[in-house]
Parts: sequence; structure tokens; C-alpha cells
Amino acid sequence: MIISKRLAAGVSALLAALTAGLAFPAGAVAGEPAGEDAPKVNLVLDVSGSMRARDIDGGSRMAAAKQAFNEVLDATPEEVRLGIRTLGADYAGDDRRTGCEDTARLYPVGPLDRTEAKTAVATLVPTGWTPIGPALLKAADDLDGGSGSKRIVLISDGEDTCAPLDPCEVAREIAAKGIGLTIDTLGLVPNAKMRQQLGCIAEATGGTYTSVEHTDELADRVGQLVDRAADPVVTPVATTGADTCAKAPVLTSGLYTDREEFGQRRWYRVDVLPGQELRASVSVAADRAVAPNYGVLLRAVTSRGREIVRGEAADSGRTDMISTGLRYPKPEREDADAGKPAAETVCLQVTHSFAAASGVKSAPGLPLELTVDVVDGPDRAGDVAAFGLGRGWWLLGVLVLAGFLGGLVWGWLSRWRIAVWRTN
Repeated sequence: MIISKRLAAGVSALLAALTAGLAFPAGAVAGEPAGEDAPKVNLVLDVSGSMRARDIDGGSRMAAAKQAFNEVLDATPEEVRLGIRTLGADYAGDDRRTGCEDTARLYPVGPLDRTEAKTAVATLVPTGWTPIGPALLKAADDLDGGSGSKRIVLISDGEDTCAPLDPCEVAREIAAKGIGLTIDTLGLVPNAKMRQQLGCIAEATGGTYTSVEHTDELADRVGQLVDRAADPVVTPVATTGADTCAKAPVLTSGLYTDREEFGQRRWYRVDVLPGQELRASVSVAADRAVAPNYGVLLRAVTSRGREIVRGEAADSGRTDMISTGLRYPKPEREDADAGKPAAETVCLQVTHSFAAASGVKSAPGLPLELTVDVVDGPDRAGDVAAFGLGRGWWLLGVLVLAGFLGGLVWGWLSRWRIAVWRTN
């Protein structure tokens, strides 16, 4: 059964939002922190001289960052211990050694005093160098200790200026310590080199990279990442999809990661019992320069190749990630006395239309995250699944009946008017 385009779009948006938050029900596969410590977040802000550029919604990058920080500080959950660290905020000279040591703790990681934190942010003025590597090392030290979740959110508008201390290697060094620290990166008005560096930093620790070109995007994304720190930690499971359904790995509820080559299709299998509902979503990220205009398609197909439902999304190059999702409720069997019901094998196919830009390596494939959730279906699964229209089936019936009656009335009125015209 093919779900209508409007219903599929709504479901896709819902599941994409669930994927972005990395939230699962209690029965999903997820690793929660073993301790009782509060989650910690350290916001690392680039305050180098380039932040004076006025190319974000008509204002400077620094003004956009301050506005975003104020909104995030207002919305930070009470249980999150938040801190702020700067890089390039104090030294405006030409001495490279001094400039590469220019990182400072603006607000210590701990219980949040919103007024004090906002006052500290308001004093920032774009000044110096961009020592991303040293700032990450200090930010990791700020989060040292405790068993709760730890997250660094790095906001920068340029690549590091303090090589050979490669920030990507610094991120790998932090990941190798095994302290469970995740680094998410946001690039303000990024170029290709900056996108590559910030993407490498995030990937090294299992974090995310996002390009930002508007103030509201920056506030929304930082807010999401801070909120995510308070959620149970979900550890993605690496898997490898197959080129056919018959060879595909069997997945259960959980979060999975894979890589898909350009022009490739990935297949996965999920077993769904009668009375259960399959919810799946996929996100594909562009971790390198790609051509504009791309999309992603997620299909649920029977083992015999018949399409059940699909979710699809397209974009014109405004973001570096695209997501879609689908739902498939399997009705209860009517012959309840026939013994234990057999599970249906549903094949999930992931296809994307990203194309590598000229001169960009095509290997390895683009990273993708696949969310799979098999839950108890709705009370009336047969009704929801009917013809793939769900409760819209009744609305469609009413519309058809209304259209039929409307046609009869209009035809009668037309005949009456013609008869009157002939008579006169």
C-alpha cells in the first residue's frame, strides 16, 4: 500500500525531528550513562578578528553569535551544567606564539547563572587569532571528571591558524582518552576548507557538523545540542548494508551508522510481527563539497519486491544534511487460532542523489544514520493500514460522497436553467 504524498511528508518530518534529537523509547537500544552526574556542555566560541564580518542577516557574525547565545542561555535545561570558553578574544598582536595561546574560560562549567553568563558574553569583541586546537584541549580539561555526558559545541567562522597543532588530530586524541566526550561543530558562512576541518573534528568524536548562515539557524542548532546533552546517550551501532535485500543485515530497534557511495543503494532488513508498527528514518550528511540539488529516498519493500511505503526529501544545497522517514503498521491477523504469527521481513532501501563536486574524492561514501523502531501498533492497525491512507480513508470517503452529491445538484441546476432559457 502506498501512503499518500501528504501523509508521507508529515511522517517524514516527524521522524526526521526524532532522528535529529537522537531520542528513543525505553525499549530501544541505547546506552545510558551509568552515573548520576549532571550532563555538562562547554560552548567554545571563536572571537577572532574575522568575526567582525557583516554577512549574517545584515549584521556581524559576532552579533549573530551573541544573540544566539542569549536565546540558548534562556532555554538551557536546569539540569545541564554549562560553561563558555573563548578563542582569539584577547590578543590582537602579530606574535604567533602568543596568539596561539589565546583561549580563556569566560564562564566556568557548572550551575548556570543566566544573568552572569549573558553579561560575560556581552563584553566580547572580535580580536585575534583562531587557535582551535589549543581551545579544544582546554575545553576538554574544563569538562574533566564525572561520569555524566560531556559535550563541546564549537562555533567558528574560519579554519585553525595555529598549525601544526592540527585540531582534527586534537579531536582524535580527545576521543582516544575514552572519557565519552562528544564535539559538535558549527561553521559560520563556511568555505570548503573550513567545512572539511570542522567536519573532521566532529567525526573524530561521533559529533555532528552543521553549516550556519542565519542567526535563527545558529540559535536553533546550539539549543538542540544543549538539549541533547540532557537526553539519554545513544550509541550508534556500525553496520554495513548490502546491495540486495536477500544479503542485507537484519536490524532491530536502534540507531545505526553506515556509509553509502555516490550512486549506490543500501539494503537492510527488519522483521515486523502482526500488530506491530515499523518506524524508520534516515539522515545522510555531506562531509565534503557536493553539487547542489540533491535528495534522499527511503523505501519499505516486501521480500518479493513490492513497495509498501516510501519517504523522500529534496534540497537545493542550503544544508549539509537531509533526512526522511516512513511508518508501516502491520495489521493483526484475523485467524488468531492459527498458532504463533509469522513475522514479515520488510526490506529498507536507502538511496541518495548527492554528487561529488569536481576534484572531490568519492570514497569513502557519505555517512548516514538509520533509525529503526518497531513498536506496538495502534489499536485499530487494520484501519490505519487500509489502502495506505490511515484515518484519511474516512475523509476521502466523505469527500467522494460530497463530490457526487455536489455533481448531482449542479447537474440538476444546469438542466433547470437551460429549460428556463428555452422557455423564455
